[in-house]
Amino acid sequence: MLNKIINLSRRIKQLVLVFIDSLLLVLVLLISFSIRLGHLYFPSGDLIWLIFGAPVIAIPIFANFGLYRTIIRYIGLKALWMVVQASTLYALIWSVLGVLVAIEGLPRSVILINWLLIMIAIAGSRMFGRWLLSETHYRTNIAETSNVMIYGAGSAGRQLSIALTQSTEYNPVAFIDDNSELQRQSINGIIIISRGDLDQLIEKKNVTEVLIAIPSLSRIKRNEVINFLEYYPVLVRSLPGVAELAQGKFRISNLRDVSIIDLLGRDSVTANKELLSKNITNKVVMVTGAGGSIGSELSRQILVLKPKVLLLFEQSEFGLYRVNQELINVGMPNVEILPMLGSVTNRKRLNHIMQRLDVNTIYHAAAYKHVPMVESNNAEGVSNNIFGTLTCAQVAIENGVEAFVSISTDKAVRPTNTMGATKRVAEMVLQALAGQHRTRFSMVRFGNVLDSSGSVVPLFKEQIKRGGPITVTDPEILRYFMSIPEAVELVIQAGAMSKGGDMFVLNMGEPVRIVDLARKMVRLSGLEIKDKLHPDGDIEIQFTGLRPGEKLYEELLIGENVFETDNPMIMRAEEEMMVWDDLKLIIDELEKAVDNNDQNMLRQLLIKAVPSFKPQCDITDILYND
Repeated sequence: MLNKIINLSRRIKQLVLVFIDSLLLVLVLLISFSIRLGHLYFPSGDLIWLIFGAPVIAIPIFANFGLYRTIIRYIGLKALWMVVQASTLYALIWSVLGVLVAIEGLPRSVILINWLLIMIAIAGSRMFGRWLLSETHYRTNIAETSNVMIYGAGSAGRQLSIALTQSTEYNPVAFIDDNSELQRQSINGIIIISRGDLDQLIEKKNVTEVLIAIPSLSRIKRNEVINFLEYYPVLVRSLPGVAELAQGKFRISNLRDVSIIDLLGRDSVTANKELLSKNITNKVVMVTGAGGSIGSELSRQILVLKPKVLLLFEQSEFGLYRVNQELINVGMPNVEILPMLGSVTNRKRLNHIMQRLDVNTIYHAAAYKHVPMVESNNAEGVSNNIFGTLTCAQVAIENGVEAFVSISTDKAVRPTNTMGATKRVAEMVLQALAGQHRTRFSMVRFGNVLDSSGSVVPLFKEQIKRGGPITVTDPEILRYFMSIPEAVELVIQAGAMSKGGDMFVLNMGEPVRIVDLARKMVRLSGLEIKDKLHPDGDIEIQFTGLRPGEKLYEELLIGENVFETDNPMIMRAEEEMMVWDDLKLIIDELEKAVDNNDQNMLRQLLIKAVPSFKPQCDITDILYND
């Protein structure tokens, strides 16, 4: 029966509500007179019209206050306040008419009793309807509902609990809070427990998820909470940050799985707004590789800083289309966004663009970065990473570009693979060109960024989703990690600090053991590792061996000459370099080797340019004939 009511049209539901209110209005008046007179009362004379005509007075007032526009199942305090206002106005008008038309005389106490009872009746009918319909809706969808706990009984937790009780997906069974004064209390009928009660309640209530609802937590504190929850058989998810909640963006759909970003365990440093805008605001800014992970995030942050023109340069048509559409949808006024197809090795194309558009700043993110892929395509890696950088830099000099900021990698430090060696040579090219021209060249070196196209994080997520196994190359492999937005914000600031030829290195924090990362991601998904000790676990980790060119750990610095900057997350390094005349001799030979696809010569020249290059594997280029 109730399910049929829920499925009625909105108009029919409103008519049902009007009918119920009409009955209540008459009934309340009869009860008010009966209470006042001390016996069951039925009106006579003019009072018959006054009592049975009450709905004619009240219904238009209720409708005007929006009582029939409110969805009963989601009624809240604001709607109840409207009930109080509407009931008061009705009671006042009815009382005036009663005094005027009641020949027998209207007992004054009836006016007060009627006012109080009608507020209770109308509000109570709404609350009873909300409970009844919500309970019916919950029972109908109980098979699809997950029992969840909310970590944090503060304002955000309370808001979340209200939203969850109105959903069909979640049933909140408890709050967890570290404040001992709140424990054993309840909010909206939901008990608040301590950490110590968590294990017992998870089993008793069959809890499948814990939702972290403390958006103001520092990253270190959040990391501590997540580490605590990691070993329980539940999926851990969290609310968006304070900024998103403040902008009114909270929805249940905003609940997200705990990401590896939450586990980095450090708080970001407040950005220097002057540095952020120095090379960008009101300038023509070009981003090479704009469709990639780093390039697209650079483009997003640059757009917010309001350049005069944002030039997106990318050789992948799909990548360029995707980032261009995303930025157009942002709708930033007075910023011209120009999507330009092309390769960084195409000198004429680059020259036409920089000359025609009078580019002020270039962020050079175009590069091949996937170690095994470059190892299988050595010549293209050299061509794109070295000659692409050289061509961009030379064209920038010829066209008077003010600032040129290149994205580098920790794999350029004592490289063991072709990709790292090419990126180190690219750094050397810019070092050699710096100081000889007006263009200020700088390089920013950092480690792995999370969720990039080559990162293990999206790979692990997909493997967990498929039920495993997770593949890790070596149990001892270590990597530095940083979120893409954090890295890009630091890149922009570092580039603005440059005086020319600067090598900046980002503070990546502590390295992460990849196998520990894999285990943590499995546990936070509410699953268990499958191994010898837990043969009935869910996800197995398999070790596949180091890939061609891969090494166990990465480094960020070549030498010891490292200096702090005003930002503790950015360091300035002074490293050995080669003068342009000497480097050009090697560059010319590399060009011949690429043209001839001479793989042996390519490797010898890379080792000559970068003596610290110690190849971890033999040449594995697909076109190589030994």
